[in-house]
Amino acid sequence: MRIVMGALALTAAMAAAAPARADESAFTKGPIFEDFGPVVGVANSDFEIPKGTKFKVIYDASEGAAPGELNPMLVTLARFINMHSRRGVSVENIHLVITLHGPAMFDVAQSGRYQELHGEGVENPNEALVAALMEKGVRVIVCGQSSAMRDLDKEDLLPGVELALSAMTVHAVLQSKGYTLNPF
Repeated sequence: MRIVMGALALTAAMAAAAPARADESAFTKGPIFEDFGPVVGVANSDFEIPKGTKFKVIYDASEGAAPGELNPMLVTLARFINMHSRRGVSVENIHLVITLHGPAMFDVAQSGRYQELHGEGVENPNEALVAALMEKGVRVIVCGQSSAMRDLDKEDLLPGVELALSAMTVHAVLQSKGYTLNPF
């Protein structure tokens, strides 16, 4: 009993010491994506983005979203563009690529295939997000090795989504062209 009471006291103390969570209403969308990618301004940032900065960034997603939910890594791309656009970086200077493999690749599947996986009537909410990202130049690429292993054909993918030999290939080629891997 004494151990349980001690554990409860410790849990309560840790919760009280934890910093308060920010007011989520401070996070807003735009200016590029009005429906996706909420961010917050940071007025007192010490790290400035040099004028003329060109971003060349690859993201990698292997975890799929829950049925009917947006893939958080796809949302991250919209967030990246929104936050840097707010700080004066031109969209033309933001070059993003995302590779998807494993369960994440089903988040860029067309409606029929998506519903086969998640249930009839479950719409793919990522469809509008992927289209909006690609409209701003983002490349969305599925790993061919994963798609073969999990029986996801090119015809199953949303319009504009690319299929590569492998995610490893995409990363190797684009990193040789100056792209960096963003781990977030």
